[in-house]
Amino acid sequence: MDRRAFIKKAGLAGAGAAAATVAAPAIAQRRTTWRMVTTWPKNFPGLGVGAQRLADRITAATGGELTVQVFSAGEMVPALQSLDAVIDGSAEMSHGAAYYWQNKSVGLSFFTGVPFGMTSRELAAWVRFMGGQEVWDEIYDQFGLQGFLSGDTGTQTGGWFQNELKGVEDIQGLRFRTPGLGGQVWGKMGASVTNLAAGEIFQALQSGALDAAEFVGPYNDLALGFHQVLKHYYTSSFVEPGLATELVVDKAKFQALPANIQAIVRDVCQAEYDQVASDFYANDPRALATLINNHGVIAHSHFPESILEAGAKGAMEVLAEIRQGGDALTKKTAESFVEALKTLRNRTEGTDLGFLEARQKYFKLD
Repeated sequence: MDRRAFIKKAGLAGAGAAAATVAAPAIAQRRTTWRMVTTWPKNFPGLGVGAQRLADRITAATGGELTVQVFSAGEMVPALQSLDAVIDGSAEMSHGAAYYWQNKSVGLSFFTGVPFGMTSRELAAWVRFMGGQEVWDEIYDQFGLQGFLSGDTGTQTGGWFQNELKGVEDIQGLRFRTPGLGGQVWGKMGASVTNLAAGEIFQALQSGALDAAEFVGPYNDLALGFHQVLKHYYTSSFVEPGLATELVVDKAKFQALPANIQAIVRDVCQAEYDQVASDFYANDPRALATLINNHGVIAHSHFPESILEAGAKGAMEVLAEIRQGGDALTKKTAESFVEALKTLRNRTEGTDLGFLEARQKYFKLD
């Protein structure tokens, strides 16, 4: 090789190495650490684990360019103050359920679950393809936030009770933990409703401050120990047909991230919506078997017809009240939800339901 060409080539390589050395600190400076506060106990099945996995996936997918640290309920702020932590800037992300914040806007409840409303698959269809995300963005814009679906529990269980429910008369005065619009429906049926974070429910049941409670389903409820206090368990909820969790971010900080990092956050949230659903589908029936076989829990697949009928009536009343008397943005949210549900239930009830009824009736496995 010509000596001058070699020296020139070596010089260029050296310059490149020097440039890389200079550039390296600049890359390191772009690394950002965000704090995610959650409403869930640490390592809580499905939900707390899902929040941690979401954080880990964002960190890994961005090569650490956006590192997400998780603070479980109570580690930085109490569970039901996690959204406020993002609003006041002490955290950049919140992982919880939108209906926990209905005191800020009733419209937020529509992005967790509506009594007799959308299944989880219907909810995702509305949010992703039928205008739901757009109205959700409008609500959170008021607080400088942006929300994304981040998990899905599927249809939740109806709750834990001291005795078998025979009819609506057994609900009168019942001190019942249940949140969101579903809580309003139970209130219309005569229950005294309150909302508590997951980690506070068992003590309230044990002390007698509550008579009944629902949270999510067997996977969580077994871990929370409700079976130690109550034995009658209703395994199908009519007020929480397809519950979603959310990741909420500080909107200004989120939009300041590089476009590829924003895309990763959105894509990981969408992937976790389905991942959490699979986790619950796999582990709810196993946990239910443990509750029944090992702990003497008495499972009821449906509430009495009179309760279902009263619940449906109450749900329609709650929805009508929101559509007629809510603020403009909440009414817009409700209208978008209702119009989407009218379309989506044609698929669910006209296609899926027929198959499920046929499978239940004719397809028997040993």
